[in-house]
Amino acid sequence: MSTDAKNVLGSKLEVCCTSPMTGFYRNGCCETGFQDTGTHVICAQVTEEFLMYTKSQGNDLSTPVPMFDFPGLKPGDKWCLCASRWQEAWENGMAPPVVLSATHEVALEYVPLEVLQEYATQE
Repeated sequence: MSTDAKNVLGSKLEVCCTSPMTGFYRNGCCETGFQDTGTHVICAQVTEEFLMYTKSQGNDLSTPVPMFDFPGLKPGDKWCLCASRWQEAWENGMAPPVVLSATHEVALEYVPLEVLQEYATQE
């Protein structure tokens, strides 16, 4: 895990969310490393549409899973999403807004910056 991680804008990666605690490393940041096979690097503000879409694709993010200390997400929560899941949602018109300052630069290997900017939240 890198402490000098950069975001898609080229500056220091900012915290995505600590309530609920997100990130592959559960440190609030969308950092990634070799263990993160899902590449959880896009900080998204989930919407009801996205939650229903991802559940229909077999990834239920709205139901709590206490065994993994996962509270379940509700619309408005911020969460580090897999880059490939966000890309798939975008291709299907279901992509949630993105927090650019908290989205890891590795996301650019999956989605062009121009597309991410179109979905940027107004922080």
